[in-house]
Amino acid sequence: MPDGGGLQAVEASQRPDSQVRVFAMPPREHAGPVSIVDGFLEALTSDDPQYTMARKYLTAKAARSWHPEARTTVLKDGPSPDPANGPSAGDEGRTFRLNGSQVALVDQEQAYRPESGAYSKTLHLVQEDGPKGKQWRIDGLPQGVVLGQSDFQRIYQSVDKYYYALDEETPGGGSATNASTSTSTGTSTGTGSGVSGRQKRLVADPVYVRQWIDPLTQTVRALLDGPTRWLDPAVTTAFPTGTGLRKDVKSLAPDDDNNLKVPLNAKADHVGQARCKEMAAQLLFSLQDVTSANVSQIELQRSNGSQLCVLSESGAEGLVAQRTSGPSDDQYFLDGKGRLVRMSGASRTTKEPERVPGPLGDGEQRMRSVAVSRDETQAAAVSSNGSELFVGSFVSGASLGDPVAKSEAKSENDRLTTPSWDGLGDLWVADRDPKNPRLLMLGRGLAGKVHEVEVSDLGGARIDAVKVSADGVRIALIVEDKGRTTLRIGRIERDVSADGRMTVTVPQLSAAAPQMEEVTAMSWAGPSRLVVVGRESGGVRQLSYVQCDGSVPTGQALPGLTGVKEIAASEDDRLPLVAHSDDGIVRLPPGLPWQTVLKEGTAPVYPG
Repeated sequence: MPDGGGLQAVEASQRPDSQVRVFAMPPREHAGPVSIVDGFLEALTSDDPQYTMARKYLTAKAARSWHPEARTTVLKDGPSPDPANGPSAGDEGRTFRLNGSQVALVDQEQAYRPESGAYSKTLHLVQEDGPKGKQWRIDGLPQGVVLGQSDFQRIYQSVDKYYYALDEETPGGGSATNASTSTSTGTSTGTGSGVSGRQKRLVADPVYVRQWIDPLTQTVRALLDGPTRWLDPAVTTAFPTGTGLRKDVKSLAPDDDNNLKVPLNAKADHVGQARCKEMAAQLLFSLQDVTSANVSQIELQRSNGSQLCVLSESGAEGLVAQRTSGPSDDQYFLDGKGRLVRMSGASRTTKEPERVPGPLGDGEQRMRSVAVSRDETQAAAVSSNGSELFVGSFVSGASLGDPVAKSEAKSENDRLTTPSWDGLGDLWVADRDPKNPRLLMLGRGLAGKVHEVEVSDLGGARIDAVKVSADGVRIALIVEDKGRTTLRIGRIERDVSADGRMTVTVPQLSAAAPQMEEVTAMSWAGPSRLVVVGRESGGVRQLSYVQCDGSVPTGQALPGLTGVKEIAASEDDRLPLVAHSDDGIVRLPPGLPWQTVLKEGTAPVYPG
């Protein structure tokens, strides 16, 4: 220890702690069958790019036919290899059965899909002649990779690749991918390629990449491969069909100025400047989650190496609608008298909330839930008994007017849910009437028509809560079925016929929090993340983050809060969570504990 000298301030490192990496070992000479199986399973958890070491445990034929990229099966506690009872007649090999409890599957598109159930597959071993005599090797195995949940979380990271939302004005809808690839001049019919006067909406499509194996190049390739099957009908891409990296490109890396050059194949050689920049914007936003990327500018290149276009971060932000949650950082809620009030979300200290102008701030009629439009010019509110939905403007002296939707349910608990606005200006609400359960969309709020939305995969279940993402493409639903409430994510498809009539459907629901047996509140908290209030089997009710694909992000624990009834989050993670709890309206600024805002208050919301 030094015994003299002065003190000097140093800048604290913000780098995350280094994670454990696993390096596979080759099989030992004359290792027995048990050792070969254990060594192979261990090699699957390594950071070996092509699983070269894992293939050394296979026979030459099996090594050629095994495709680890086909799928990744995630088990709760990892595979447990058990020797079979005995070899079959005439079989001199050995058979092992891999058992476990499956929780998810990552498919060839790198998309995560929750799948629960028992897992049981076999490995077959034979003795293969080698330079040093016979060696036990695996000659029969399932395609893909099998991992325990902890190993999966260590090896893989979730990244959002981005595609453009299909324009609901396009007659007939159609295939998302094909809608934007009919020309090479930047004037095709899809929203992902034409020259348009308004900013475009990007939709996050989460996939998993191996975080130690060139995640930047993996993310670029995944984006060029197109959207996942689940999201594909609702989005489009600016990249022409068949676009990929030039054949000789093995890896990509930014230069010292954080400029990333991306050489494309000949499919993109003749795109126009407007379309090229939309392609580059997709890449820039998709690389934001790759912590090792640090890319601030994209340069797309033709197949001959010449420059196609250049786009910086500021240029991408001007092209794509970024602030979809609202023009301000304000949080809104109802005070003890049922009046709509707001306060700044950017402040790290609590200040007295102020009433909004207009009928909802005046308390002309007491409300029980509210949703503020994303442009913060109006709000939708449900009456205190839940039977009527009103839309009121933020203009002093304006009247509330007639309700825009009604529920005829006898019980107050069976009437209208809290409404939700999407980034297009459409207003959504569910009617929980047991005799006539409905999901409603009011086109552009007050001025539009009421569309009854068909929701597939509901069966006899009822929608208890609705929250639409800012992009207007995905909808989060709390669904009640036989006393159990679960979180589902649906894809929104808008189809406009030739005569101008719109049909809105939610054709496919997926589980977003399968580990929870009860979900009581939720809110979007980012492009592909939600914050939920729920309880796992045998556990207590708590706050947690979940991904919209059903996976659970690591290292994002939330401090406990008792009696949470409602939760609100901004898509800007720098803004605090806001909740209605036993302590009234509370909020959680980044890096600080929960703070009480108002003892008497309900229905906290951000715009949307």
